[in-house]
Amino acid sequence: MSTAPTFVATKNMALALLLFGFFLAASAGNFYDEFDITWGDGRAKILNNGQLLTLSLDKTSGSGFKSKKEYLFGKIDMQLKLVPGNSAGTVTAYYLSSLGSAHDEIDFEFLGNLSGDPYILHTNVFTEGKGNREQQFYLWFDPTKDFHTYSVLWNSRSIIFSVDGTPIREFKNLESKGVSFPKNQAMWLYSSLWNADDWATRGGLVKTDWSQAPFTASYTNFNAQACVWSSGSSSCSSNSSGNSWLTESLDTTGAERIKWVQKNYMIYNYCSDTKRFPQGLPPECSHA
Repeated sequence: MSTAPTFVATKNMALALLLFGFFLAASAGNFYDEFDITWGDGRAKILNNGQLLTLSLDKTSGSGFKSKKEYLFGKIDMQLKLVPGNSAGTVTAYYLSSLGSAHDEIDFEFLGNLSGDPYILHTNVFTEGKGNREQQFYLWFDPTKDFHTYSVLWNSRSIIFSVDGTPIREFKNLESKGVSFPKNQAMWLYSSLWNADDWATRGGLVKTDWSQAPFTASYTNFNAQACVWSSGSSSCSSNSSGNSWLTESLDTTGAERIKWVQKNYMIYNYCSDTKRFPQGLPPECSHA
């Protein structure tokens, strides 16, 4: 597991946050306690006394799980080891999402590839049902050889995606510029492993090789410092008297690391796709 330093500016945890039906949870997860297996007919397994979870995919079905809790803002880490070998056609999705047609969503998706070719890390942010904010990256390591930490920091200021503590993307709260931001809908954490060979690898040209099945992705060391939605009637305050992840933002070093990652490893950025947006790029692109 990589131990790259965390470049998000950290501040003291406000352990006493307990506001309007929310409570602050710092949970280092036992998968039995934190998640429900939601589909897959036995293809998802919790092992090692709740310390390891595996998802499997074969020609009949994939599998998935969902958190027992809803979160409205949080700092969430999960270590994943992705499908090794010829993973073409497979997608491992790890994301936060609310429900309904006007849902909010924060996505990590890992698009498989032929043996020896790199995975693509696909990220997206949905607000009120609208996505189309894709950024895609290669990784600077083989994500199938060991566990690596994939993190989301989500507060009222921004959403920061990180890999092994290195920030790779920031989606800022630009409501003052007319850009909607996910702050009113609590989200569950989901993950799934499924077949998407109609689009996932080289636009669907490379199909899943079922002779390699079952395909397996592994999860460990879930950790959430988060406001857990408990009553459905309150909002999580970012104005707590103590400083914590609720008010974290990128420091100068973190901003430089994002520039480094995006210069060297980004392979698609919707904010550069003028052909896709002939009427003009989305408004947040001018404030990135």
